[in-house]
Amino acid sequence: MDIKAYKLYCNLQVNYGTEPVSYKVLKNCHLATMLANGTPYGLIKDAVIVLKNDRIIWSGQATDAPQKYQDAEHIDFEGRLVTPALIDCHTHVVFAGNRAREFEMRLNGASYEQVARAGGGIVSTVEATRAATQEALVSAALPRVDALIAEGVSTIEIKSGYGLNQEDELKMLRAARQIAQLRGVHITTTYLGAHAVPPEYTGREDTYIDTVCIPTLHLAHTQGLVDAVDAFCEGIAFQPAQVARVFDAARALGLPVKIHAEQLSNLGGAKMAAQYGALSADHIEYLDVEGVAAMARAGTVAVILPGAFYTLRETQAPPISTLRDCAVPIALASDCNPGSSPMTSLLLTMNMACTLFRMTPEEALCGVTRNAAKALGLKDCGQIVAGARADLAVWNVQHPAELSYRIGFNPLHARIFGGEF
Repeated sequence: MDIKAYKLYCNLQVNYGTEPVSYKVLKNCHLATMLANGTPYGLIKDAVIVLKNDRIIWSGQATDAPQKYQDAEHIDFEGRLVTPALIDCHTHVVFAGNRAREFEMRLNGASYEQVARAGGGIVSTVEATRAATQEALVSAALPRVDALIAEGVSTIEIKSGYGLNQEDELKMLRAARQIAQLRGVHITTTYLGAHAVPPEYTGREDTYIDTVCIPTLHLAHTQGLVDAVDAFCEGIAFQPAQVARVFDAARALGLPVKIHAEQLSNLGGAKMAAQYGALSADHIEYLDVEGVAAMARAGTVAVILPGAFYTLRETQAPPISTLRDCAVPIALASDCNPGSSPMTSLLLTMNMACTLFRMTPEEALCGVTRNAAKALGLKDCGQIVAGARADLAVWNVQHPAELSYRIGFNPLHARIFGGEF
């Protein structure tokens, strides 16, 4: 078929609601499938992957590869490692301004109160985000998104939570949706109206929840801007009973919930969220055994955020051993935000999790693939298996442990998104 005829064929397929079928055979590679099959990393050596358009339709050892795809396009990866594309399941990547001056003040001995009085803290980010247009928020976020994409990331969760009023929370969610139109990346949006108490509602937290947070959630849902609902359950934010009201509203709308919990103290937020079948409980440094057990029963994923632990110089590590013992899935995320985790590297996140929390490299890679997908309620990514999206990362490494071992080095050879390089 000549090029003119092929273009006509493609146009006909589009007009009739179908697309031409394209097969690719990815050969001469090693696969870290991340399947829970008893083999470390679900590793398959000397492997082949067959793609049909944007889906994986077969993967396995080259000696078992189906012969019927011999005429398809073959791509030789020359012995490289292939993993599922990475997933960053907890970010605040849409925001305006930065908190570098606040960082410097803290290092020079300023207290939290002194920083706040000087206009620092979350209030400064809220002010900057409110003042920014949607276009400015997108423009500021894109370099952060690009940094993640450059490390093989295909899916990013983005939270609101720096608007803290109806107009600006919706603006943040629209900005997050727009990023997916500008870059080859899947974006899931999380409404975090219960992130902090805005200055104008100081001392009136319940009023804020009832008159701003919940009504904005309803509007965001009506406009198709929200995939999940989150809340910060902590002494400096909201109490469990207040968060429960937000979760009740989310449940009524059929939206899944997540929670920031047990970061600075133990208010029982993770246990409460598990009662709602929460997708994940995040931070959880102060999580107790009872909370872990509740998460295990609910299937709630523990999302560990070493960037915030590192930046805030915390000393209370999350209960990794207890989570392991209770078979709670553990995910990792960058927590990219301007205050407590100004980080845009999942590879560094993996290294930090191993070094700071004694997680294994296999746990770390699982934490940014299979378990990260579970933390977002996604079932078609995070593993190399037939039926999954053809979102893959190809690495210049010999063993998966190298992805957690190196510091400040990016060995990505190629990122495949929806079957395209």
